[in-house]
Amino acid sequence: MSIYEDLKLKYKNFSIIEKLIAINVVAFLLKTLFFLFGLPPVTLIKWLGFPKELMAFLVKPWTIITYAFVHADLWHILSNMIILYFSGNFFINYFSGRRALTVYLLGAISGALLFMLSFNLFPAFTNVSSLPMIGASAAVMAILIAIATYIPNMGVRLMFLGTVKFWWIAAFFVFMDIARIPVSNAGGHIAHLGGAIFGYWYAIQAKKEKNIGSGFENMMDKLIALFSFKPRSPLKTVYKAEDFKKKKYKTTNTSVSKNTKSQQQEQIDKILDKISKSGYDSLTKQEKDFLFKSGKNN
Repeated sequence: MSIYEDLKLKYKNFSIIEKLIAINVVAFLLKTLFFLFGLPPVTLIKWLGFPKELMAFLVKPWTIITYAFVHADLWHILSNMIILYFSGNFFINYFSGRRALTVYLLGAISGALLFMLSFNLFPAFTNVSSLPMIGASAAVMAILIAIATYIPNMGVRLMFLGTVKFWWIAAFFVFMDIARIPVSNAGGHIAHLGGAIFGYWYAIQAKKEKNIGSGFENMMDKLIALFSFKPRSPLKTVYKAEDFKKKKYKTTNTSVSKNTKSQQQEQIDKILDKISKSGYDSLTKQEKDFLFKSGKNN
């Protein structure tokens, strides 16, 4: 087995959280490749990062998703992936991997929309850098807040702190984002809050046994099906009328055939009992023929 096939097999066996982490790591390494080939990493950021201007977004609509897989530096990706792994594994214990992916993507979208709205609404952000936003923090916050809202009193053991309740952790991150908006990276912290708001709303509805992401999941399924390419065989299959009749008979008479086999087995059992009591010679010609045909068919 080649290295590629081995990695492909391992990736296939990953949970959705591990796959998301793997994609983020690959995207981070891609920035390094850009640097090695003499291409400025900012080129990748401008192509995949989410802009604050509406017109720039309309030109690059994919950025509302791709920005959530690009990171600025090692600490940026490391902190996000640790929180994603920690909260994501709790999440998939209560929900499916599919729903974890939905919350990740919709959390990223919610964060991006609040980021754009804030930068175009509040005067304080008029002279802020025009560089696009990057990072998985909004998506990660959506998962963290969702599971913390769903199981708020779950005890979690943290190094040096002992056991703390899940909602304490979530509240700490939300408070830090609000407090740091005027200090630095205002856009990033606002996006985090957008993801957190979605995660909270998702969990509240989940407690009512409502999946508010079902429509998005169905849309993604249709989109994947649309771009899935299944090569068609150049050879046409010719069905004989006799084969068609056999197939039709087989599919429409399954229950009948099962009943027939059951009756045949009962008849065989009776004949065998008769042989054990009175010997083979005691059988009638019809019984001998029936036993012979049954043995031949089996």
